Order: sequence, then C-alpha cells, then structure tokens
Amino acid sequence: MAARLGEVSAPARVAGPEEGVTVEELALAARNHGLPLEALRYDVTPPGLHYVLTHYDIPAADPDTWRLTVRGEVREPLTLDLDALRARPAVTRRVTMECAGNGRALLSPRPVSQPWLVEAVGTAEWTGVPLRALLAEAGVRPAAVEAVFTGADHGVERGVEQDYRRGLPLAVAAGDDPGVLVAYAMNGAPLPPQHGHPLRLVVPGWYGMAHVKWLRDITLADRPFTGFQQTTAYRLRQSPEEPGEPVTRIAPRALLLPPGFPDFMSRVRVVRPGEVRLEGRAWSGHAPVARVEVSTDGGAGWQDAELDPPDAAHPWAWRRWRHRWTAAPGRHVLSARATDGQGHTQPLDQPWNRGGFAVNLVQRVEVHCLDGAAGEPEGS
Repeated sequence: MAARLGEVSAPARVAGPEEGVTVEELALAARNHGLPLEALRYDVTPPGLHYVLTHYDIPAADPDTWRLTVRGEVREPLTLDLDALRARPAVTRRVTMECAGNGRALLSPRPVSQPWLVEAVGTAEWTGVPLRALLAEAGVRPAAVEAVFTGADHGVERGVEQDYRRGLPLAVAAGDDPGVLVAYAMNGAPLPPQHGHPLRLVVPGWYGMAHVKWLRDITLADRPFTGFQQTTAYRLRQSPEEPGEPVTRIAPRALLLPPGFPDFMSRVRVVRPGEVRLEGRAWSGHAPVARVEVSTDGGAGWQDAELDPPDAAHPWAWRRWRHRWTAAPGRHVLSARATDGQGHTQPLDQPWNRGGFAVNLVQRVEVHCLDGAAGEPEGS
C-alpha cells in the first residue's frame, strides 16, 4: 500500500553549513541505537547490543495468528503459520548486518536523517528456513524476475504512506549465495520485537535495508520492483534529480575495539605507556576480508594487523584482527582499514552522496597516553 500525502513530511535534504543535529534527528537517535564499540569483543552480538533501526513503529505481532504468504508468479501459493515454518528443515547462519546509513553523520554537508557515526552494526546467528526452499516448494513461474517482501511496519516517508517493502532480484532471492533466510530466531531464541518478531528476512552480505522485518508477504513479480524504498530511498545520488545507483552489498570496514578507558563526555580513550593490544573486527559484503592495516599516527603510516583465518562455517560474519602497539605519552589517533578479496579498500576521504549511504570512511580513534603510573580512582 502506498499513498501520496502531500507535505506531511519534508523531502530528503542536507544540513546547512552551521546546522546542528535537529530535534527530529535526536528523536530518531533515541528510538534507534548502535553497537557499543566495546561489544566488538563478542563473536556473536547479544541481541540487546546489536544495532537497531526501525523505520516506522514496531508493529503489534501475535505469533499465534501470524501468517506468511508466498504468491504472485508461483504455481502453488503458500500460506504458512509459524508452526509450519518451524516444521521445515532449518539452518542457522552467522551474519554481520550493517545499516546502509552507517557513518552518515561524518559527512559534510550532513544528510539529515538517523545520525549514525560508525556503530550501526552487529553480528547474530539467525535461524530459519532458506528462502530458496520456500520458492521451490511454491514453484517459480518462468515470468518471475523479482521477489518483493512486505513487512507489517507502516508509516509515512517523504509524504508517501506505505508498508515497508523491498525487492530482490530472483537470482539473489532464490540462490545459494548469499543464501537468504526467512528467520524466526536470533541467537537461539525467538526474534525480539525490535528485530522483527516473529519473522524477518536475512540477506547475508547486503545492507540492513534489504533485511525486511515483521515479514508477512513474499510476492514474485514479473518486473523489477519500483516502490519507494527501492527507487526513491536507498540510492547513491549527488543531486535529488538523478536516479542514482541502488544500495546493495556492504562495503568493507574495520572497526577498533576501543582501547583503555574513556572520558565520559568525549569518549576519548585513555591508556598508559607501554604495550597496548589493539583489536577489532572487519567485514565486507563483496568478498572475504583479505587484509587489515593499522595506523597509530593519524594515517601517516600503516602496518599489517594479524587477521584471524577465514571461517568456512561463517563466511558472512566479521573477522577478528589484532595488533600490538607501544604507546608513548601524548595524543595519538588510531585507525584501521580493511581490504577485501575483490580489492575494495576503505577510503581515507569519503566520496559524498546525498543520502549518506555506504559510507565506510576509515575510523579515527583519539587516544591520550598518560605520562606516569595509574592514579587513584575517583569515587562515584
């Protein structure tokens, strides 16, 4: 469902030269949350720490009455309740998921939307039914070219009333790579409400906008989907007039697990002189990460980090990296950058786009190394 509501919401825009974060952006940031970077230590992110972006409201969902329909260009339409889905052979996939707008707030001028820095990411183990198995059961007709997924979340965006809806080319939806899931569990438990309870789509390697939550319908279409979230939102554009390129797979990124301890307000890190173990995670939706480099001098020089070997069981999950640094008193800026097996490398200068999508600028972490031994801890 989609309806034009005139000027109910303003069109997408970029912030003015002196414009700070708006009240509306602050309200979005209060509803959504990123991964506390210290949680990079976990191979699998606890659900409450995994990033969350909800476009509209978290819909009311009764698992006893929930139904998933598979229809359109199929020979045998399906209507499945949760028991029917759980009775089918299940798989579990560990998948790193990242919001397409991660890093948006670092751009200048800043696109006005959810003001992510670098924390919109998480890795979970998703359990469900392979989508290709459901499509095979329904019988895909030759005319089908795209699968369209509809969630139960409903709202208004840029004046358009709509259900959240996205499409995937049939080759992706029905293929083994990346192996799309209709998931009903996260880390071995039923999906939490904010993560799509009772059903969601999981598309390994793709940005989060493709992982439709509160999934209730799959329609095979005989033409590419042209709905709002496909052709208006989630496009790489320099100006509002151009059609832009679609946002699809995750660009490579490495993040640093913050060393030492933080200043409360600024989050600047504090360490003591001597050897400091640096570590973090790296991932890419295009190809396995092939290299991680670390800079301890603001990007003037780079050294290879030790990268965990590939895990054949979890090809779509982030990988741990490690590096040892001898800290000397003073101010330092630490960075890490990833390169994947197709040669994509994180940029030092981020190309700008109007929506603030697919931003994978190299992270910069300010660290102050103290001159001397530990002091007495302050009271709370």
